[in-house]
Amino acid sequence: MKPAARSVFRILSCLVGLFLCILVTGLGLIVYFNAPPTGPVREEEDGGLRKTEDGSVLIEVRKGETGFSVGKRLEEAGLIKSRYFWYALSRFDGNAVKSGTFRLEPPAAQLVIRKILVEGRQMLEKVVVPEGSTLKKTARILEEAGICTSEDLLRSAADPEIPNSYSIPGPTMEGYLFPDTYLFPKDYPAEKVIRAMADNFFFRIQEAGIAKRGEELHAMVILASIVEREYRAEDEAPLMAGVFLNRLRIGMALQSCATVEYVITEIQGKPHPAVIYTRDTEIKDPYNTYVHPGLPPGPICSPGALALNAAFQPQTGDYLYFRLVDPEAGRHYFSKTFDDHIRAGVFYTKQGRSP
Repeated sequence: MKPAARSVFRILSCLVGLFLCILVTGLGLIVYFNAPPTGPVREEEDGGLRKTEDGSVLIEVRKGETGFSVGKRLEEAGLIKSRYFWYALSRFDGNAVKSGTFRLEPPAAQLVIRKILVEGRQMLEKVVVPEGSTLKKTARILEEAGICTSEDLLRSAADPEIPNSYSIPGPTMEGYLFPDTYLFPKDYPAEKVIRAMADNFFFRIQEAGIAKRGEELHAMVILASIVEREYRAEDEAPLMAGVFLNRLRIGMALQSCATVEYVITEIQGKPHPAVIYTRDTEIKDPYNTYVHPGLPPGPICSPGALALNAAFQPQTGDYLYFRLVDPEAGRHYFSKTFDDHIRAGVFYTKQGRSP
């Protein structure tokens, strides 16, 4: 082999060797940085990244958060080895991470974590909160779904900072957690659950064109919560709202059995009564509208859209009374005078219907 050829061969050999060395080193670095760290996972103080009881980790990627910011948080939490490797992967594949809450199963390779966040595979549970649910019932529903504990939700709902942030004059969020179907991740912070449901409430009333706020809104929510627990036939809800408003105007007690039930079940903690007796209507409690005239101190449940609309757009008239006359259909007889109210009870009793 000629000297010139040998020189070219040596140069090519060196270049190939250098390329292989760089390739092996690069692959080694990729393998190293892709492997999960061996240390413990560290939670974030604001709850944006936290461990669950089953050993998994929930991370919330905020709207508008950059990929580098997410990588920095993952590195600080001990879930990946290098934020810079994360950033290099972001630049290489050009895919942005999705916003939302994601469940990670450490130890997990960085490429696995990245795939979950880029594809947006959120771990969400469907939760149905029925209309007329009280705060305690809502807390039980969420706990049974594994979203948050009942204790945490009730504690957060009574934290003055949350009602104040929505300009709600009441001491808790009772009445403002809109009954709806929700998608929440398991082990979600109770405060964020409450804010999501309250944001839904205020979105719904804004969508309905309701502009009232503060004490005026609070009074209407209280009224709507009573209507929610009283009506069964949808067309009667505005009529019932009109009856209660008529009673308020003349200083007559609302005399709502629903408020007595609230006292018995939610305040006294007793089972739901099958029948309301006279002794029950005499319970001395601010929420008992047989004893105390005017609206009770706060809502007695979370009213749905129909009850809210009824409270804000009641059917006007002279009715002051109503009584159940068809238990199966849930229909009531409305009357203007107490005598007519009594006569209706006698008549429907004779007809074999419940008064």
